[in-house]
Amino acid sequence: MDIKTNSLYAQMQSMSMEAMGNRLPIGENAMGTPAVSKAGSDFGSMLKDAVNTVNEIQQDAGQKKMAFEMGDRSVTLADTMIASSKAGVAFDATVQVRNKFVEAYKEIMSMPV
Repeated sequence: MDIKTNSLYAQMQSMSMEAMGNRLPIGENAMGTPAVSKAGSDFGSMLKDAVNTVNEIQQDAGQKKMAFEMGDRSVTLADTMIASSKAGVAFDATVQVRNKFVEAYKEIMSMPV
């Protein structure tokens, strides 16, 4: 995995653990590495960064596919397939998060005031 994918995965695991109530020691995330500083960042910017990361992963996969199809010898079929799989997993996770947001919004809207 590349650095961006590891970072995205670590952030997702950290958020998952926090959501379940399993607090980690201060300064560590689920991978045992230093936690991402959340000082001054809000939810919107964090979500935007995650979507931008998924977009970059998909663009990288597209570039590798194009290079492989054009006969670039520096790009192997394995690299292309791995990049494509990473992009698919990242997109699926993004869609699942979006679906959870929509469900939560519908639930909140149906609550009596």
